[in-house]
Amino acid sequence: MDFRGRVALVTGGGTGIGRAVAESLGRAGARAVVINYSRSQEEAEATATALGEMGVEGVPWRADVADERDVRDMVSGVVERLERLDVLVNNAGTTHFIPQRDLEALTDQVWDDILRVNLKGTFYCSRASAPHLRQAHGAIVNVTSIAGMRATGSSIAYGVSKAGVEQLTRNLALALAPEVRVNAVAPGQVATRWFRRPFGEQAADDLEQKRADSTPLRGVAKPEHVAQAIMGLLGADFVTGQTLVVDGGASINY
Repeated sequence: MDFRGRVALVTGGGTGIGRAVAESLGRAGARAVVINYSRSQEEAEATATALGEMGVEGVPWRADVADERDVRDMVSGVVERLERLDVLVNNAGTTHFIPQRDLEALTDQVWDDILRVNLKGTFYCSRASAPHLRQAHGAIVNVTSIAGMRATGSSIAYGVSKAGVEQLTRNLALALAPEVRVNAVAPGQVATRWFRRPFGEQAADDLEQKRADSTPLRGVAKPEHVAQAIMGLLGADFVTGQTLVVDGGASINY
């Protein structure tokens, strides 16, 4: 894919992986990047400003990906304003930090919170974008997690939601072929505020160092590493239905 003149939508695009992807698209020549957010308005606007400094139109857009009407209104509004949609990166996500053994803490509300955003939100955005992506012969990349492949992660519900996104990726790759390619990236631990906030700075530093010491590439992924993988899949014209793990080799070392 040649990104010059293209229009991209990145959900959860104001911070962390989303911001790194938005800026990568801008550097690759995208004409406009829509930065979806639900709460992080200030960060989304800062990302849009950074894109503007590159000569790229950055468009902050508030929408709850778990709300189908919000999603349809966002996609139709984006296409009305920018006249096309070529790339969708489904990055928005949420979780609850619950120990694996604490089954009673996995309430209906926890399941609903996580599945609505991570799984249904990914589907809503993909379905609403599909006609426009077909017309543009575009691409989707979903951000899932190593927790969808192994019994790890912030909670059981989170891992199940990400396993669902991985299967959804395969199904969408068939449903939207041959016009639209659909792939996914599965990061391991990533050094973002989303990971650090529940633990505090010192505990997060200790956890990151422990993971780095046991990882073949001796480090913890940064948002830019995940963005590299996403950009690679967006540009891989004969790859669809695949999930690329981005964890420095940690998952082969268990």
